[in-house]
Amino acid sequence: MKRWTRWQDWVAVAAGLYAALASIWTTPRTGATVSLMIVLGVLMIIAGLWSLAAPGFVSMEWILAVLSALLFISPWVTSYAGMSGPAWTSWICGGVGVIAGLWALAPAEKVHHTTHGGGQVAHA
Repeated sequence: MKRWTRWQDWVAVAAGLYAALASIWTTPRTGATVSLMIVLGVLMIIAGLWSLAAPGFVSMEWILAVLSALLFISPWVTSYAGMSGPAWTSWICGGVGVIAGLWALAPAEKVHHTTHGGGQVAHA
């Protein structure tokens, strides 16, 4: 698979971008809520772009899924589950990121094995 072509990573980047920018239009804007959504959203963007740049780097897909899971559970952990705007943004963007990250595992493993000699005999 070529660089910059895996749609799952683009979806995860878009989810991270939305989570990071959602603090502009979601209310209420508390310090912890805004900071957490921005930080996790930016980290999702970085992980997604890294996966796009290096499509055989399987561990980045796991990192993306974990960061997305952290965004998903953050409303309960930091007590903003009662704030509908930020909470729903975190749940949706986090869920989309987890699904996209896990969905991209198989293509990433395939690229990793084909570019690193996986499946070939070490000696003839």
